[in-house]
Amino acid sequence: GARGGAGAETQVGNDLGSPEPLRWLLRSPFDRNVPVQLELQELLLDHVFQRLGVSSQGCVDHPIVLTEAVCNPLYSRQMMSELLFECYQVPKVSYGVDSLYSFYHNRRQNWPCSGLVISSGYQCTHILPVLEGRLDAKHCKRINLGGCQAAVYLQRLLQLKYPGHFAAITLSRMEEILHEHSYIAQDYTEELQKWRCPEYYENNVHKMQLPFSNKLLGSTVASEERQEKRQQQLRRLQELNARRREEKLQLDQERLDRLLYVQELLEDGQMDQFHKALVELNMDSAEELQSYINKLSLSIEQTKQKILQSEVNIEVDVVDSKPETPDLDTLGSEQSLEDVESINEFEPLFAEEQPEAEKPVAAVQPVFNLAEYHQLFLGTERIRAPEIVFQPSLIGEDQAGIAETMQYVLERYSKEQQAVLVQNVFLTGGNTMYPGLKARIQKELLEMRPFQSSFEVSLASSPVLDAWYGARDWAVEHMNREEGWISRKDYEEKGGEYLKEHCASNVYVPIRLPKQPPRAAEAPGRASGTGNPSEQ
Repeated sequence: GARGGAGAETQVGNDLGSPEPLRWLLRSPFDRNVPVQLELQELLLDHVFQRLGVSSQGCVDHPIVLTEAVCNPLYSRQMMSELLFECYQVPKVSYGVDSLYSFYHNRRQNWPCSGLVISSGYQCTHILPVLEGRLDAKHCKRINLGGCQAAVYLQRLLQLKYPGHFAAITLSRMEEILHEHSYIAQDYTEELQKWRCPEYYENNVHKMQLPFSNKLLGSTVASEERQEKRQQQLRRLQELNARRREEKLQLDQERLDRLLYVQELLEDGQMDQFHKALVELNMDSAEELQSYINKLSLSIEQTKQKILQSEVNIEVDVVDSKPETPDLDTLGSEQSLEDVESINEFEPLFAEEQPEAEKPVAAVQPVFNLAEYHQLFLGTERIRAPEIVFQPSLIGEDQAGIAETMQYVLERYSKEQQAVLVQNVFLTGGNTMYPGLKARIQKELLEMRPFQSSFEVSLASSPVLDAWYGARDWAVEHMNREEGWISRKDYEEKGGEYLKEHCASNVYVPIRLPKQPPRAAEAPGRASGTGNPSEQ
């Protein structure tokens, strides 16, 4: 894109930083895994040579080993050879298949050997039979599904599950989830049944935290205003508590005065009036009267001390849930019952506010937890996304999965050849790094192979980088040989689509031009040698 007034600027690969803002502006020379835009390929090669410290001015005086797609179209190879020989003037070129280079790097002692290579990459998955160290291109098959389709499917699942985080669920994050959290279920249906159990879900669900800001969008209340509002609430609560305590003290004092009046009747010898008052108070004796007087006096004294303490210390006191003068309801005072009930109504408010009042204002936490709201819970999505290479119908693709395609390829061979191929089933490519994939392939082979037949499944030591390691090994071993190298003389004589085969290459199928039909009989005038000399 344009950068100031300096014209267009090109950035390649990791120089882009985060690709998400430019996701739909990125340009690539590839259509799936086949290069078709050679002007962009030239930019990539310039970048590669610059990073390697190889001067590309005039010519690149180094042999080039390049990977290409399985059964690469001749036109694509022709354009690539033309770019390398005509633009960069390279001395010689060799083309090979990335998964076969990986197979070559992980080769066994008895090379050349046979095997069934399962290569799953970013755009597609290949099933490649290798017989005696050479690719049998006639029976290799491709599934147009890979890591890219799994990431898009996972993005669709999570965007439907969390519509509030639509923009945050990007393809880059989905690829990260696929690499770090996904796995292949050995039995997909049985695994889904396990996820229905709440206990299994709690033990196996993965939580992914999305970035968020503590500042609530649309909030216009400043922190000072919130603190002032909190202080006002505390002051109102203090006033309410003090008022209730004073009302309680006044009622208790009135009850005490009444009980002391009845006691004075006993001391004055007015026994008739004394016994009448005892009956009204539901009391049986003077000892019971004295006991209630002592309890009420103690309650009044405690209430006065609390009032004095609240005036000295600014704090919110919580009214006890139990009445401070038990069994006073037997005094028969309706006001006492109403007072206790009204205090109990405010008790939950006091009990909830008390811990908050003792904490500093800055420690008050909002009820709504933003961190939990911005979490993605990965449950069955962990197995649903990578399952598409076994069941393409999950995303509406009318294709066969890996197991069906593998069985179809094996059925093209005799039983003896099948037994040889399944002894070395080799998994490579970045999309084969899911935990459980090897066990799933073994399970599928066990179901399709005859009873008590043997097979062996192996995974590349480094599924992503083994293609490069294999190409390096091959180049070092064949540097001084002519096998597999296309020289400039070969390019000029046989065309850009020409390919020299080797153990990790495609099979070369030359262009067969249709036979020209015999020329029509010459015109009579030309046959007789007459006519206009200019026309002849």
